[in-house]
Amino acid sequence: MKKAQIVIGLGFGDEGKGITTDFLASQNPEAMVIRFLGGQQAAHTVMIDDKKHIHSSYASGALRGLPSYFTEHCTVHPVFLLNERKELMTKRGNTELHIHPLAKVTTPFDVWQNRTNARNLEHGTCGKGIGATMKRHESPYKLFAIDLIAPREMLMEKLKGIAYYYGFADEKEVDELLLPFLEAIDSIDWKINDYTWLASFNHLIFEGSQGILLDMDHGVFPNVTYAHTTSKNAYEICKLLKIEDIEMYYVTRSYATRHGNGWMSNEKEIVLKNNDEETCIFNEYQKELRFGNLDYQLLNYALKLDAAYGCSTKKNLVVTCMDQIDEKFEVENLDVEFDAVYGSYSPYSKDFRKL
Repeated sequence: MKKAQIVIGLGFGDEGKGITTDFLASQNPEAMVIRFLGGQQAAHTVMIDDKKHIHSSYASGALRGLPSYFTEHCTVHPVFLLNERKELMTKRGNTELHIHPLAKVTTPFDVWQNRTNARNLEHGTCGKGIGATMKRHESPYKLFAIDLIAPREMLMEKLKGIAYYYGFADEKEVDELLLPFLEAIDSIDWKINDYTWLASFNHLIFEGSQGILLDMDHGVFPNVTYAHTTSKNAYEICKLLKIEDIEMYYVTRSYATRHGNGWMSNEKEIVLKNNDEETCIFNEYQKELRFGNLDYQLLNYALKLDAAYGCSTKKNLVVTCMDQIDEKFEVENLDVEFDAVYGSYSPYSKDFRKL
């Protein structure tokens, strides 16, 4: 029987979805790891012995040796993808990546928009062009993964249209922005496959991105992401593939975090221990990583919200960074019953155990 494991963050992102995915990949070396939202903005850190990799354009099984698949709900930026591919190759990771034909492509013009638009900067952005890409796709100026293998003349006409959409009038400036973008496209062997290609795998690991509290429908607007961060997309794909054996892994740190602007309950300064490998640090677009005590009401809210999108055969809770604060995680404060509760300790999945 085909099986799916779905990894979902219960907070505002940065919960430990990458190390949880890597943990599942270590147990299922024949699986395919599927990113079902987000794209190059992810910073999912995995450490295996002395090797460390931050997964963005690849799923978090790549360092472990598993192939990656990006669904139609994801974005792809050829330059960022090529750069990560080169890095993964030096670490002997798996650079096999299959992309749904309707995955959205981020262009240099989208990145420019994310990094220069005053409203984007006020509300918060990763600076990787994700929000601009999703917003542009509400207009006629779309660009999909399938277009990357279309005739070059057609691709160029679409890119010129996107430049026009953002108000670029200087042809020389457009050409300069597109040069590394086009070189990256030509350097990658694009594997464009729809969901029927996944039918040959008996085990699928769905890796979420960001967290439920940033969901475009359920987060506190305007500080949300242009994505369904619940298990909604993963369940829909499982339904298409007729997978009924579905196991959930809900992830939270032992404390609350939020990277960038927006509402956050229980915010306070927290002194962390054993935190040398923290990936989410200050940057000029997202600003500071903020901390706080866990809000168990919010955790219950996120769990019940996600349950509205599907029904799994098994639910697991994963609590990461358990050695970074002294406070104890109180499972009894959660209304949902779990089949298992796991804890992980720093740095990043070197110690995963049942609690």
